[in-house]
Amino acid sequence: MEMFSDPAQWLPFTFAGLMGLSILIYVCLDGFDLGVGLLFPFADDDEKDRMVASIGPFWDANETWLVLAIGILLVAFPTAHGLILTALYLPVAAMLVGLILRGVAFEFRAKAGPERKPTWNRAFFIGSLLTSLSQGYMLGMYVMGLQVTAFTLAFSVVTAVFLTVAYSFIGATWLILKADGVLQMKAVDWAKGGIWGVVLGMGAVSLATPFVSPRIFDKWFSMPEVFMLMPLPLLSGVLVLAIWLMLRKMPYPRDTWAWVPFTMTTLLFTLGFFGMAYSFYPYVVPETLTLYESASAPESLFIIFIGTCVVLPMIAGYTVLSYVIFRGKATELRYD
Repeated sequence: MEMFSDPAQWLPFTFAGLMGLSILIYVCLDGFDLGVGLLFPFADDDEKDRMVASIGPFWDANETWLVLAIGILLVAFPTAHGLILTALYLPVAAMLVGLILRGVAFEFRAKAGPERKPTWNRAFFIGSLLTSLSQGYMLGMYVMGLQVTAFTLAFSVVTAVFLTVAYSFIGATWLILKADGVLQMKAVDWAKGGIWGVVLGMGAVSLATPFVSPRIFDKWFSMPEVFMLMPLPLLSGVLVLAIWLMLRKMPYPRDTWAWVPFTMTTLLFTLGFFGMAYSFYPYVVPETLTLYESASAPESLFIIFIGTCVVLPMIAGYTVLSYVIFRGKATELRYD
């Protein structure tokens, strides 16, 4: 209770929670539309149009959550923002190039003639690939405490590949939900292959994180914490098994349960996120800077908090509204 009576304690904690929530929502939502772009080379031209139609109403709103997360990091934890962005300057720049390329390709492929459309399709795939690899590399460097060594660079390359596969997997589960017919069955096959990348990626991060520091190791393997935390890996394993069994039996009659693989994948990503959050708390820069040390003054945070109370419901509201309005199967792509 003492924590919630002291603004210097509860305000940084609140903003850390909001930033974490924004990152989680971004990974799940923009993850699937990045994944759809990653799957472009495996689809024919008509299927590409259906795939774009499945993410068209959502992709730009999904990226708003990334802007919100970085904005919170900048205004609420400026010292941490400086350290993280300095250490990750090149991958952040590569991610921005990828996001720009995706946005341009998304619009231009709709207006280009038949002879130019394949070029913009490739650009959309390259932008999705560059963005995914950059984010995976940043994840690996963050887990390794932003330290640059041969091992941390190699680990970051591995996480870059696995996060890219994970995005393609959640993109495939999204297409299972939004598509039908041949494209839906292709998405099932893509998901069957991608799930192993998710398992290997989460396993690599889960195994490496406790060895980043003795503090994190003790948080996971001390008594009685080890028993209290056991449900996290167990539930993750159950979700992976359930997704795999569902994929093997699809499609179901009348397309029932098509929403389940995407929902369970979102839960799986959420469990992985909470595991990382537990490991690194209270550090915002691993083993270097806590969220309380890097936070802005309580007076500034309180003013920002008032603004956040206005902005956050608006972002959440139009995100939910877009998904409600454009629910159902993706239909033929039209711009008239």
